[in-house]
Amino acid sequence: MLGHASLGVSQLDRSLAFYDAVLGAIGAVRVWTSAGAAGYGPVGGNDQLALFLRDPGDRPLAAGAGAHLAFVAPNPDAVHQAHAAALAHGGRCAGPPGPRPDYGAHYHAAFVRDPDGHKLELVCQSSDRA
Repeated sequence: MLGHASLGVSQLDRSLAFYDAVLGAIGAVRVWTSAGAAGYGPVGGNDQLALFLRDPGDRPLAAGAGAHLAFVAPNPDAVHQAHAAALAHGGRCAGPPGPRPDYGAHYHAAFVRDPDGHKLELVCQSSDRA
């Protein structure tokens, strides 16, 4: 399916602080950094998410209307930790962490908007509650 996804961001340093904290809470790390971009993925692996500094000129950077990225968390506690990290680093809550029985018997998720307005989901679909 997907090899990786890319997001345009308006302030790379701000986004790096946000994604370092949020993705770190679910076990991902920054795997590369350049002057205007960075990539995140599993420890010792390739990037699965890339951030690129985008100059929107005189118009605001537009987040995808109706689009969102879902990041797999290893357990429900990591969903809560990632959600808290998002809020502490400039994100906005778009749905608090908790069970989503309408999505599945073991679906535990939270939704946030990153500092540029991109909608993210943090999800665990395991019966493991630890």
